[in-house]
Amino acid sequence: MAVSIEDIKKLRNLTGAGMMDCKNALAETGGDIEASIEIIRKKGQAVAAKREDREAAEGCVLAATKEGFAAIVALNCETDFVAKNESFRALTKKILDAAVAAGAKSLDEVKALPLEGRTVAELITDEIGKTGEKMELGAYECVEAPSVAAYEHLGNKLATIVGLSVAGVDNAVGREICMQVAAMNPIAIDRDHVDAHVKETELNVAIEKTKEEQVKKAVEAAIRKAGINPNLVDSADHVESNIAKGWLTREEADKAAEIAATVGAEKAANLPEAMVQNIANGRMNKFYKENCLMEQEYHRDAKLTIAQYLDGEVKGCVVVDFKRVNLNQD
Repeated sequence: MAVSIEDIKKLRNLTGAGMMDCKNALAETGGDIEASIEIIRKKGQAVAAKREDREAAEGCVLAATKEGFAAIVALNCETDFVAKNESFRALTKKILDAAVAAGAKSLDEVKALPLEGRTVAELITDEIGKTGEKMELGAYECVEAPSVAAYEHLGNKLATIVGLSVAGVDNAVGREICMQVAAMNPIAIDRDHVDAHVKETELNVAIEKTKEEQVKKAVEAAIRKAGINPNLVDSADHVESNIAKGWLTREEADKAAEIAATVGAEKAANLPEAMVQNIANGRMNKFYKENCLMEQEYHRDAKLTIAQYLDGEVKGCVVVDFKRVNLNQD
């Protein structure tokens, strides 16, 4: 039977599939709309299976709140062209709204949510059939707190949400903290929330760096005392280059190497443990100030930490949770 243009348009409106896909499906089913919808959906599943090994690094990241609850959804695709498509953004928004309305707690829970007579996972598969690109629900994050706020960065590749300890905090204040999280990418609320393994690793790095610096200072002082410029012998390549230029003699280079070996070994064996620990602790404090949200400098006023800014706006208010999703490299 002939396929009417009206039926093709109707099927296209129902599925979002291309005109030729709709025409072919209707021709195959003898004009049966429901059967044609099923064919198009199965095609989407087939396309999804073929695209499974492709990378979906582009996409759309959106965030939203309701009272005491905030969430971020990242719907990924293969190309920025599809990511900027309004229908793709609309699908992301529908998924986010469903997740927030349900108070979903996990990615799997969001995938299973009912939406437009399908599950979220099935709707994403349907969209794959329309675009021919791999798509996946790449991330889902949520927070619950007395006050919540959300922020979407321009371009919809980055979004943040925060939870605050006091109810009724002005949204503008919460948004400021969200923007801080977006810009400064903290790893924890405060130093007490930093992962123990991260603390141990950073402390070991700080101790080793401190030891290296103390040994280097002692070696440079000894080389300088011997009448040799330590900057001329700071690497093997540099030594050979400076000898070739006549800035350094071979004898001076050998003398400097001997001093570096003997003084370096002696200094390393006799470093005061308390001094090393004190310097390393100072490095750790710097690490916490750069990476812990409540200790970071407020992005609008470097004289304030986030803790001070929040307390000034709402006495006793602190951040209790935050999440950040970014599709781009930080």
